[in-house]
Amino acid sequence: MTGEILGHYRVFELIGSGGMGEVYRATDDRLGRNVALKLLKPSFAHDSDRLRRFEQEARAAAALNHPNIVAIYDIGVHAGSPFIVSELLEGHTLRQKLISGLLPLRVARDFAIQITQGLAAAHEKKIIHRDLKPENLFITKDNRVKILDFGIAKLTHGEVGEDQSIATMTTQTKSGSVLGTVAYMSPEQLRARAVDHRSDIFSFGAILYEMLTGRRAFVGETEVDTITAVLREEPQEMQLVRQSIPEGYEHIVRHCLEKDPENRFQTARDLEFALTTIPESPTARVAVRTSPVTSAYKRRLPWIALAILLVVAATVVGWRLRPMPNPSYTRLTFERGTVYSARFASGGHNVLYSAAWNGNPIEVYTSASDSAQSRSLGLRSDYLAAVSSSGELALILRATHGSRLDFINGILARAPLAGGAPREIEEDVRWADWSPSGELAVVHHVGGRSRLEFPANHVLYETGGWVSHIRVSPAGDRIAFFDHPALWDDRGSVCVVDLSGNRTVLSGAWESEDGLSWSSRGDEIWFTAAKSGFNRQLWGVSLNGRQRQILAVPGDLTLQDIAADGRVLLSVDNERVAMEWTGKTDSQFQDLSWYDWSVAKDISSDGKWVLFEESSEPSGPNYAVGIRSTDGSPPIRLGEGSAGGLSPDGKWAVAVPLNHPPRLTILPVGPGQSREVLLPALEHIDNGSAHFMPDGKHVIVNGHEPNHPGRTYLADLSGKVTPITPPGVYASLPSFDGKYVVGKAGSDRRITLFGLDGSAPRPVPNLDPGYDVAQWSRDSSALFVHRSGELPLTVYRAEIATGKLTPVRQLVPAYRVGVVSISPVVTNGDGSEFVYSYYQTLSVLYSVSGLN
Repeated sequence: MTGEILGHYRVFELIGSGGMGEVYRATDDRLGRNVALKLLKPSFAHDSDRLRRFEQEARAAAALNHPNIVAIYDIGVHAGSPFIVSELLEGHTLRQKLISGLLPLRVARDFAIQITQGLAAAHEKKIIHRDLKPENLFITKDNRVKILDFGIAKLTHGEVGEDQSIATMTTQTKSGSVLGTVAYMSPEQLRARAVDHRSDIFSFGAILYEMLTGRRAFVGETEVDTITAVLREEPQEMQLVRQSIPEGYEHIVRHCLEKDPENRFQTARDLEFALTTIPESPTARVAVRTSPVTSAYKRRLPWIALAILLVVAATVVGWRLRPMPNPSYTRLTFERGTVYSARFASGGHNVLYSAAWNGNPIEVYTSASDSAQSRSLGLRSDYLAAVSSSGELALILRATHGSRLDFINGILARAPLAGGAPREIEEDVRWADWSPSGELAVVHHVGGRSRLEFPANHVLYETGGWVSHIRVSPAGDRIAFFDHPALWDDRGSVCVVDLSGNRTVLSGAWESEDGLSWSSRGDEIWFTAAKSGFNRQLWGVSLNGRQRQILAVPGDLTLQDIAADGRVLLSVDNERVAMEWTGKTDSQFQDLSWYDWSVAKDISSDGKWVLFEESSEPSGPNYAVGIRSTDGSPPIRLGEGSAGGLSPDGKWAVAVPLNHPPRLTILPVGPGQSREVLLPALEHIDNGSAHFMPDGKHVIVNGHEPNHPGRTYLADLSGKVTPITPPGVYASLPSFDGKYVVGKAGSDRRITLFGLDGSAPRPVPNLDPGYDVAQWSRDSSALFVHRSGELPLTVYRAEIATGKLTPVRQLVPAYRVGVVSISPVVTNGDGSEFVYSYYQTLSVLYSVSGLN
């Protein structure tokens, strides 16, 4: 095969072979990158139904964008042999690692957590591996686990059904087709019963046992003996094989290897969380020896006294250096969906939370703090902001979703826990909390600025950014909060303000913040935040700024509340911003997500390319600007920064770097050199606000000059800026004729056109201010708009002259459970093709004890 060309793939060398076929190092001549090309046996193509199933599985696996799953780029057939093109990996399989020696516990734990993260991502898309074993787990040179061969189990073993039995499987084993696999197969697989994701969990348990002990969980002299062991026997206790294994691993492995799927871990997420609660090494034990007292007691008394002093000192030091106790977790929710907020109530005996389960609207629920049984309070579409000591609820009503689980344009209301309709108090409230005396502190949005008020209408702090997660101290003398300097970005710092309005910044800037509360003693502020990416951990900071990490797990944590006895409400959130394209018909759609935070920014005039911004952890601290074809081809990274828009000819993209000085970056989509445009007149530029004008020589940006409120500017490529909107008013999206930009203005925030010739602002008549703009029509006579917060979301064509609305398309993600909001929405000038991002969170709520 060396030198052969398969489509646009040029084969270089053979790098591996096995029962399925051969693997080659190849080059993708179209994109100029090295790939792995797996050429399968021609016999696999003879059965058309089998090949069809394989293609379906391979396409599903190709949709998995996760760092612990090997990326599949392409599939095809060459000379009767199917082939798969995937990312080229360097390293060794887990099998090779196990053959070379016993894994350290820390390494085995790390590998195990990565495997469960990859499985969870696949299972959430209804994809089951079916053939998980050490040979299908690859360890790269930087110790990242990659799960191989998703979907190939159907190709190699076919669909397990009524026509397949243990007898036929053992026959296949003798011919080598299942050799080395049955030791990791679940009992239901071996009995030819239907399998689901819990079969992968059984296989993982067998692999984890082997990683920890160096021995297989199920072993027989023949394959039939091995099958019998899987079906009927239990593996030897791990601590008898390796005494240093912490007891927690024994419980996890046993739970994975239950013969009945109903008794196993029910999701890979639960399994992942269980693994994170086990320390990396077993707790050390210290033996103390004593010596008898001799007859020379008096003579040795000074030495005995010194020895006692040393023992006391050692005891004190040992106590201070003792291992922290493992926290205890009580799971409170079991539905599929999103937890928005949760609070302890009734002195910590009950938990109240607002959640959206199984694709239904948000409701407020209550349960005992040690029980998984919940009941609805009958408050639908309401966000629980706070619970007072007397049992009164503070709710945010009829709000639209902000950037994540926060709300905007909501109405603050009070409601008794005992029942009764909420009583509305104030509009445009985004956050609220009760003081110990029963007064409400609120975050009020007025004139484009965020105000922290306590009591109501008394401003303690005001910012042009935004304030979130306010919590009044147990003494009622301070309010802690997150201060976010930029709109629509959850970067920020932990701050506290006293009742005189004196603000203190307690922490440095965090890349992501979500969840804050005072500690049970009131001497620290606990919060969940991430230094990079969105993998938030639990931290504490004292009022003098001393910071410490309290809890770290591989998933995203959100702190909800802390009870007086120290119990902590935490939600474990699987968060992502996914990106989806839909063509001229509803049947044309493509998942274009890159990693976990893909934000759509623009679509080319021909609808073939999408400009997007990726701000997940793999993209780096300064985000990534990327472009991707709507046919699903792999994304191309153009540069760093916050993406703006494409030039009219589609050859350039404009981005806003996240660091100073204020400037724009002009990035080539194809060949060419990037160029930076300094804007020295501006002190700040808002992320993602840059858009090319139709002439391709000017850009509009949102920002502000020193000591001036924000507004929209017209910038040329020499760096000169000219204001085009009034102070305090932002606009975006120039019309195709270059005469207007569109934004929101006035006290009612109506959609308004601003002329570049200096003409008076022109509101669009009869158009509800709740609509947002996706694009201009190509003839500049209409706007494509949608109402924020809708699910599903309907896009309308709004005539500029009359405001008349005509429905164009309804947008709804292919997988709706856990979808919180759809934003932003981008379309072309014809309104015929759309690309949109949607924020999705799947949550589990826990009550955690034992954190210090």
